[in-house]
Amino acid sequence: MPVIHLVRHAQASFGAADYDALSPVGPDQAAVVGRALAARKPREPLITAGTLVRQRETALGLAGTAGFAGPVDTDARWNEYDFLHLVAEAAEVGQARSNADFQGLLDVALRAWIEEDAPDGWRAFADGALAAVTALAERLGRGRDGIAVTSGGVIAAICGALLDAPPAGVVALNRVMVNASITTLLVGSSGLTLLTVNDHAHFTGDGRALLTYR
Repeated sequence: MPVIHLVRHAQASFGAADYDALSPVGPDQAAVVGRALAARKPREPLITAGTLVRQRETALGLAGTAGFAGPVDTDARWNEYDFLHLVAEAAEVGQARSNADFQGLLDVALRAWIEEDAPDGWRAFADGALAAVTALAERLGRGRDGIAVTSGGVIAAICGALLDAPPAGVVALNRVMVNASITTLLVGSSGLTLLTVNDHAHFTGDGRALLTYR
């Protein structure tokens, strides 16, 4: 049966004027996850990514390192929600003096957004994420696998839906998602099954210096 690997993008430039650009370690992370994926020997991998720069550059970097042939498709449904705007609506971003401070503000804002359950809010975002992964699954034959380079919120939304997780569970998934980690789904006759979440073994041991969460 086909599998789909959901890859969180490599580290972006948090705190910089252009967050969407990869940080100096981002390309190295993309290369490491490319080698990790190549070791899994995906079958004729169909690679897709969101339209954000950090997602597309990660996809191109991992594909080049792994030697995967074929183009990298793009689909805006893989794009992240605007977390900076979400936090700014809930509190002054200036209150966040560190990554931990910012994460605390984001946790509160994200949970409130999910619990609001507005049709044009989290519900629409999560539905779009599920539609993207369902569409990718439908494009795969029995002998082909998929790789989607996306963001932590999208992965948390998909995992939360498959696990029927409450808002607090989705927030917890979002909080711990490692840059360039791999979440794997099985595509079966009854739908999608979650196999692994946030696998980042490629950033342990000698690769520990490249482990980042934001």
